[in-house]
This record gives sequence, C-alpha cells and structure tokens, in this order.
Amino acid sequence: MANKLQVELLTAEGHVLSEEADFVVAPGLEGDLGVLPRHIPLLTPLRTGEIMVRNDGQEQYFFVGGGFLEVTPEKVVILADVAERAEDIDEAAAEEARKAAQDALAQDESDVQAAVQLEHSIFRLRVAEIRRHHHRDRRGDQGG
Repeated sequence: MANKLQVELLTAEGHVLSEEADFVVAPGLEGDLGVLPRHIPLLTPLRTGEIMVRNDGQEQYFFVGGGFLEVTPEKVVILADVAERAEDIDEAAAEEARKAAQDALAQDESDVQAAVQLEHSIFRLRVAEIRRHHHRDRRGDQGG
C-alpha cells in the first residue's frame, strides 16, 4: 500500500468512489492539485471542476460541484457538494441545463442560481467530453 492512496469521494447521498489509486488530480481554488502517495497533510476547499483518479494506468473522471479535499500520506477524502461519474453524465440533459441557465442569465445577469447552474453544466459537459476522448484514444491504442 506504500505506493497507493485510498481514495474516498463522498456526497451527502453517499459514496461515489472508494478504492486505491496511485495519483489523484482535484480542482483546488488556486488551480489543480496533484496528489501522490505520501503527500503532506492538506485540507482545502474545491471549486467546481473535474477529478481524475488514476490506478495502474487506468483513469476515471468525475464531475464535482465544489466541496473539500483532505489529504493524508495514505488517503484522499473528497467531500463534494455534488459529484458524478463521467460515464453517468447525461450530456443531453447537461446541454439543456446549460441553455436554460444562459437564457436565465440573459434575462437577469444577477441570477446567482443560474450562474451556478451554468458553471455546473459546462463542467459536466467538459468531464463527459474528456471521458469520451480518453475512451476513444484507448480503443484506438488497442486496435492498432
């Protein structure tokens, strides 16, 4: 376990992920944070963005809508306000939410709820796109 981290991704609804990894990238407030095993302890807020968890060369992607990241030398705990696996993202629904939020903001630029909805839908679409490209690249590598 010396070269692995236990990764826990949780929301109020429960566990989204609980497994070992050798590298994690999370969206910190000041930029993306990369975490390797034996990282110094850290507690920091997260912004909306994507989480990447890599284990033995296999990468998984997640959308997170804010929260906190706690790091110890052996463990990463992500307490997310909202989290979703890339493969579970409904791109059509995310696109509809993006358009609705843009329309709401066009009517009222101070609509904070619409601004948050727009940010979440844009990142959900981005995470889904990353996964799609990553999956396509892997299939191409295996085929040739």
